[in-house]
Amino acid sequence: MAQDFRAVTAGRTTGAGSVLATNRVLRNTYALLAMTLLFSASMAGVAMATNAPPVHWVLVLAGYFGLLFLTTALRNSVWGLVSVFALTGFMGFTLGPIISFYLTAFANGAELVMMAMGGTGVMFLGLSAYALTTQRDFSFMRGFILAGVLVAFTGAIVAIIFSMPALSLAVSAAFVVLMSALILYQTGEIINGGETNYIMATITLYVTIYNLFLSLLQLLSAFAGER
Repeated sequence: MAQDFRAVTAGRTTGAGSVLATNRVLRNTYALLAMTLLFSASMAGVAMATNAPPVHWVLVLAGYFGLLFLTTALRNSVWGLVSVFALTGFMGFTLGPIISFYLTAFANGAELVMMAMGGTGVMFLGLSAYALTTQRDFSFMRGFILAGVLVAFTGAIVAIIFSMPALSLAVSAAFVVLMSALILYQTGEIINGGETNYIMATITLYVTIYNLFLSLLQLLSAFAGER
């Protein structure tokens, strides 16, 4: 009896500790995500205020993957936080000239930007709330997301190199679907204990928001833009 009691007590203690750890990761992830989004928006504002020229897509990819590799390597140290802000600040700065382009190229550019921003917010909050309330395991989506991102990423490069607007729109539509799936997957990983590092979770969710915003902005400009 005593052994059974100790086993039950230990199981409850372990379960409680697991829940606390999960809640800590979730809380830290959303807190850091909020701060990085604000910092990223500030850097985009700096780029717009200084009329910074668009950053070549090769440099964008080099900067993103370089800082991503650095952050991954430092994810278990305090320097990982510094690297996260370097990564999101850099991506925010590259976003500034893109937003400026839409504001000047379209008569309703400000409306398009606000619609894309609002759509991104609604989709992120809605999908996150669904994953949090249902607490489903979305790990089965891992292969689909990985394959889809690789195909869409390759399509995006081809569309840029060969100037193929139709392919670019198809890639944007695909990214909307893939980023939506990634939000569900990453949130599910956090609440089910599959992701225990809030720095890496923050990066993943930031990237989904960044790509979701750009994809929605491109789709809206194509179908509702007024030159």
